[in-house]
Amino acid sequence: MEHRISPTATETAQRGNRTDRPAVLVTGASGGIGRAISRAFGRIGWYVGVHYYQNKSAADATVDQVRKAGGAGEAYTADIRTAESVRRMFDQFSSDTQGPVAVVCNAGIGQSELLVRQADDIWDNVIATNLTGTFHCLRACAPVLLARGGGSIIVIGSHTGFHGARGQSAYATSKAGLIGLVKTAAREWGPQNIRVNLLLPGWQKTDLTEGIFPEGSGWLDHALRRPPASEEMAGTVVHLAQLNDISGQVWNCDSRHL
Repeated sequence: MEHRISPTATETAQRGNRTDRPAVLVTGASGGIGRAISRAFGRIGWYVGVHYYQNKSAADATVDQVRKAGGAGEAYTADIRTAESVRRMFDQFSSDTQGPVAVVCNAGIGQSELLVRQADDIWDNVIATNLTGTFHCLRACAPVLLARGGGSIIVIGSHTGFHGARGQSAYATSKAGLIGLVKTAAREWGPQNIRVNLLLPGWQKTDLTEGIFPEGSGWLDHALRRPPASEEMAGTVVHLAQLNDISGQVWNCDSRHL
């Protein structure tokens, strides 16, 4: 079922030469969860658009890992808080690719402050990045997918969006909003064969979780008493991107109850 491409294929996927490999654009792919997902697509030979905002050197490192894994790819920059910036990114990605397309909306930021102390500017930035930024990406990628007969969109959510968390008012609210956004997009675009699903990656060691990542016996709310492996989470994203008959669903990658 996987769209595997031999690493010895003559297509080099360098910018200026449109690739007919299956292609995916992963937002927030300069590190953490986005990098793991990008590598996983590289392992099956896909072309990976590695989105970043400011850290180009980290994005280039992700591209290098994708290529070493057997895939191809390039870095793409955009401020996902700005609709025009996102539109330009997808225009470039579309001009670089011509095969089947998937999009993984992973870019996001966190915050840690009690609700009564939450500053307006931090609240606005978290919502603008995590929720409105995803809306910009969905709206901009739809024409690309429609032109190619459909495709898969996977939005990276959070368990916190379902249950909340102390000190995470803006983050939890932004992730909760993604639930309605995904389910609405799935209904609107389903007749055009665009599948839209929400995936909860569970606790992953990233810059976003530094200082709050549970340790020791901090997994008592997990049936398996452990977090999900990064490779297993990324592999689930790759698998979901290739399923033709699943849309509007929530996929939880750990052993907590929703």
